[in-house]
Amino acid sequence: MHPAPVNPVPDDEHARIAASTFRMLADPTRVKILWALFAQESSVNALAESVGATPAAVSQHLAKLRLAGLVESRREGTYAYYRASDAHVRRLLAETLSHAEHVTGAASGDDPHRY
Repeated sequence: MHPAPVNPVPDDEHARIAASTFRMLADPTRVKILWALFAQESSVNALAESVGATPAAVSQHLAKLRLAGLVESRREGTYAYYRASDAHVRRLLAETLSHAEHVTGAASGDDPHRY
């Protein structure tokens, strides 16, 4: 994180972008997809299996995440492979998932986090 913030209140554009990012992260399946993609590049079918969703649902989520600029894709033959593309979002997700560990009691105090 940055030291002390320079602006006490974000300007309209930055607040809008932050809110848009939070909307993209407001779905548990998208959180799982992004976290999996920060670990490694993956195809729709492999992601579907790892996050417990159908390939059609994962494909829909990936389309939204790609439009938001949070994932990128590449083609290899008839397959598309996806990867997460924003290190800021990775840190945001890691912090939020660590917070979830504390809320659920899976971690407390200075316990090591899994995320």
